[in-house]
Amino acid sequence: MDVQIEKSWKALLKDEFDKPYFSNLVEFVRGEYTTSHVSIYPPGRLIFNAFNRCPVENTKVVILGQDPYHGPGQAHGLSFSVPEGVDFPPSLQNIFKEIENDLGIPVPKSGNLERWSEQGVLLLNATLTVRAHCAGSHQNKGWEFFTDAVIRRLVDKKEHLVFLLWGAYAQRKGAFIDPNKHLVLKAVHPSPLAANRGGWYGNHHFSRTNAYLREHGLQEIQW
Repeated sequence: MDVQIEKSWKALLKDEFDKPYFSNLVEFVRGEYTTSHVSIYPPGRLIFNAFNRCPVENTKVVILGQDPYHGPGQAHGLSFSVPEGVDFPPSLQNIFKEIENDLGIPVPKSGNLERWSEQGVLLLNATLTVRAHCAGSHQNKGWEFFTDAVIRRLVDKKEHLVFLLWGAYAQRKGAFIDPNKHLVLKAVHPSPLAANRGGWYGNHHFSRTNAYLREHGLQEIQW
């Protein structure tokens, strides 16, 4: 199947695109975008935005989300990120608060995290599409098989990646990652419900990521 995705990812995942589950997934997603009576997010051209903005060879850090945002204008194919001019969702607010606590970097004016992608941060959701106002609506349709394959190929191909696994879902999905080959950092999810119970603030994931990258001769992320 000819999938429109950045060339290094296309090469790495070429076998995956020919599997029956992926054909079924494409049929389902295409039907949702063309026949559904509700909006589907992100816009079709941005489904693979995380990959297109962060080629395999550039990838140093993986931040794993669950679903795209399901409100109008929020999702643009990057986990936790929103386009320019869109109000910060609560989880993103808490991410920026922890960056400020950890590194002293003031909360930015924009919630667009493309600047992270371009430095090698793969902002990967487990499920790449969603119905408007219906969280989880495209789960268990095949995306999870695809994104599991993405993580496995990265883990096998590269060394000294940093995986930021926030919340129980991300931690289950990343349970197979070898902590002797890569850095795996875990915390509660940054959503207010979880973060306010404790375990989010003070995790120092951003400074710890940079320390690990520096230790292995890699360029730090400008968070």
